[in-house]
Amino acid sequence: MDIQAYIESGILELYVAGALSEKENKEVYNLMLQYPEISQEVLDIESAVIKLTALVSPVKNNDKILQAIKAHLGLNGTDSKVISMPRYNWVTYTGWAASVILAMGLFWTVTQNKQLQSAIQISKTQQELLETQIANANNSLEEANTLISVLRDNNITKIPLAGQGNFATTYANVYWDKTNDRIYLDAQGLPEPPEGKVYQVWSLTLSPLTPTSLGTIDDFITDDNKIFEIENANASEAFGITLEPAGGSETPTMEFLYTLGVVNAS
Repeated sequence: MDIQAYIESGILELYVAGALSEKENKEVYNLMLQYPEISQEVLDIESAVIKLTALVSPVKNNDKILQAIKAHLGLNGTDSKVISMPRYNWVTYTGWAASVILAMGLFWTVTQNKQLQSAIQISKTQQELLETQIANANNSLEEANTLISVLRDNNITKIPLAGQGNFATTYANVYWDKTNDRIYLDAQGLPEPPEGKVYQVWSLTLSPLTPTSLGTIDDFITDDNKIFEIENANASEAFGITLEPAGGSETPTMEFLYTLGVVNAS
């Protein structure tokens, strides 16, 4: 090991200043125990720091401070002699102090940079959330305008769906746009389906009774207005809604028929 190069690296000054990590402190301490030159160098640096401190401090117990430092380093039993810094000058220690200040400045800069990046990310997230809210509001307005036009269209057929059996208190309404082969289902009168279940909409012909699935309402819980646009190119004579397992069923489960409505022949 090149001891002189290690001494001139500046790491011992950082060790005295307490600017090293725990691992680095242990490495320096072990080298001090192994190499007397390094141990003496640390004592020289600490002695110089004490003398510099004495210039601006009324305390005159430098010897006691130095003895405390030696005791902390476990060097009380050695014959090491403290040298009064013959080869150190103000330029050396000014540079050492500047390196500590520089390290503190770099740490402050990194911290400020992280805080700035965090603030930018928060601002970006808030902007994206606002854009989503605006888009949702625009979609809701468009849906509302569409529904108003449907309700005012004389060519739209309204079919009330009444509650059935054990679900007599439920209800729904179908608005059938035959021109564009679609229906608008107002399902506000249906309760939220239990976990693992979905509502399934059926188009029915009555003679013979033939059900045709129009699909499941998978977003029933998350949809606020409970109005759903569904394609329907069938010659429907009635509409019904059943509660089915998630994914839907090939045929309706009649014991879970919630609502049913017949299309007015007139």
